[in-house]
Amino acid sequence: MSLTTRFTPLLLGSAIALSAAGQVQAEEEDVTIGFIVKKPEQAWFINEQEAATEVGEELGFDVVRLAGEDGQEVLSAIDNLYSQGAQGFVICPPDVRLGPAIMNRAEQYDMKVITVDDRFVGSDGEPMKDVPHLGMSGYKIGQQVGEAIHDEMEARGWDPESVAALRITNEELPTAVDRTTGASDVLLENGFPEDNILDAPQQNTDTNSAFSAASPVISESDEYDHWVIYALNEESVLGGVRATEQYGIDEDDVIGVGINGSGAAFAEFSREEPTGFHGTIAVSSTMHGRATAENLYRWITEGEEPPANTETSGTLMTRDNWEEVRDELGL
Repeated sequence: MSLTTRFTPLLLGSAIALSAAGQVQAEEEDVTIGFIVKKPEQAWFINEQEAATEVGEELGFDVVRLAGEDGQEVLSAIDNLYSQGAQGFVICPPDVRLGPAIMNRAEQYDMKVITVDDRFVGSDGEPMKDVPHLGMSGYKIGQQVGEAIHDEMEARGWDPESVAALRITNEELPTAVDRTTGASDVLLENGFPEDNILDAPQQNTDTNSAFSAASPVISESDEYDHWVIYALNEESVLGGVRATEQYGIDEDDVIGVGINGSGAAFAEFSREEPTGFHGTIAVSSTMHGRATAENLYRWITEGEEPPANTETSGTLMTRDNWEEVRDELGL
């Protein structure tokens, strides 16, 4: 047997091993994920997607940023990701009840899924606990809103009997219900009159929708001296604040407290003259974007499944401390 013949099996085995190792390495390096959000124009979601892209650049995977503003657009986005070879996606769904349909499509394509901010709800009305989720406890965040409003009312010496609480909400969105219920419960526990809580149902979750919802409620309730405003997010609270301005209510007679801590709040705090927008419970959208994207990447490449449910907390951001809180949370 020649020297060449004797070493051929060894060389062949080495070649196979190197080829397999190279394939595994290529697979790990060639990772693409999607990041689908329901409102791509809102600052919160812009921050999330940008943060996901940044961590992708750091770790060496691609992030495809897509919009999913209704069920059909979400399914089309998933088809798009499949055509690009994506192995999974992070999603904030436009309707949590779409969870079963979204998971059915994802499973057809063998994609892994993590939800962010809003958690899927199954056909039984319960959270889909088998889909990893990262978000905030809507009720607890709402309680922080209620506490901030109560503390500011006390600081201003307001008599609760003369105050109207404008609750802007969307009953179709469990997250909105949880947050506004948490705020209402804190106010009621501190002696706020239940009859003074006025509902303003909104069609959407943006400023224009909230303005449209709040305006008729304010116009029909001129017996109150002061107003407090809370909602799903700061964009909606700002819609309520704009409505009070339309009806000539002085900013000193308004306390609006939102949720998120994004560009909408920064712009309001940066205005030369203060408005009725008192503050917002800031949560790091940057952290949400980074953590979910990295968790999905680890799950794809290392088989490390993320925690079933991770809840983050918030920090009160006001005109006095917004820059410090922004820097601290990396917003």
